[in-house]
Amino acid sequence: MKRRSAFRFVVIAGAVLFFLAGLGAWQSNFTIRSDVRLVVLDVSVKDPAGGFVSGLERENFTILEDGHRQPITVFANEDLPVTVGILVDESLSMRPKRADVLQAAETFIEASNPKDEIFVLNFNDRVTRGLPDRIPFSDNIVQLRSALHRGLPQGKTALNDAVVAGVKQLEMGRRDKKALVVISDGGDNASRHNRGDMLNAVESSTATIYTVGLFEPDDPDRDPGVLNKLARISGGEAFLPQNPAGMLPVCRRIAQDIRTRYTIGYLPQADHGKSKVRRIQVRVSAPDHKKLIARTRSSYRYEEENQEKE
Repeated sequence: MKRRSAFRFVVIAGAVLFFLAGLGAWQSNFTIRSDVRLVVLDVSVKDPAGGFVSGLERENFTILEDGHRQPITVFANEDLPVTVGILVDESLSMRPKRADVLQAAETFIEASNPKDEIFVLNFNDRVTRGLPDRIPFSDNIVQLRSALHRGLPQGKTALNDAVVAGVKQLEMGRRDKKALVVISDGGDNASRHNRGDMLNAVESSTATIYTVGLFEPDDPDRDPGVLNKLARISGGEAFLPQNPAGMLPVCRRIAQDIRTRYTIGYLPQADHGKSKVRRIQVRVSAPDHKKLIARTRSSYRYEEENQEKE
């Protein structure tokens, strides 16, 4: 069975109108299924100085898919709650940095929307859930703090497995907007999944991924390139603080970015050929801003309806 395209948000016309009128479909956390696809993008907008830009309207945005302009059918600029996973590297090399990592992760939780549903995955040689099995997500800071501290630094780094597991758990979430925050100090050296598996999972997901890399100069497994790629193809951002203490402002910035992102959707035209990756570009302009920079995912995997059901 082929992987179902994660951008197969299917809604009837009435549901789209309801969304445009009051964002009811997003806030009520339900999905109505029919034969219409909807590609939904999380878009961050900044000025040349790196400041977040709010208050823009639909008319300020242009979406191109494979170079062709797409009519925008869904637009929202509100602080909508998200489903978010925090993936914490608990390999042995993280032990000296662990206190700073946990403090930064807690800062991210405290700065997030109180209605977010959050989960924690700790990973070293294997991936383990931070929350109890009966609790897939939580908005309780005490529970989440306990989940962060549940790991024990040891072993190697199964980064690929952690990202694949994180994407799968996001699909269980009730929020339509989804994000992952990945904190690691090295490349993969212990996963069952290869890099291609991981990137395919990300490309077939709606998740925006933020990565925080903590690398030692002499670490043979350091791989900032893969962290940059995860962020780039998903529309997130990669951060490489010079020291563990630098993670605190980074995690606060990530929380702000998630809360100020625009939600933009469009109906892609059908592809009568085989499944393929479609390239996305979002442009933004406003009369009172000389230059604006939009960041969103650069591609997604489109599959024909009959292929998804095979």
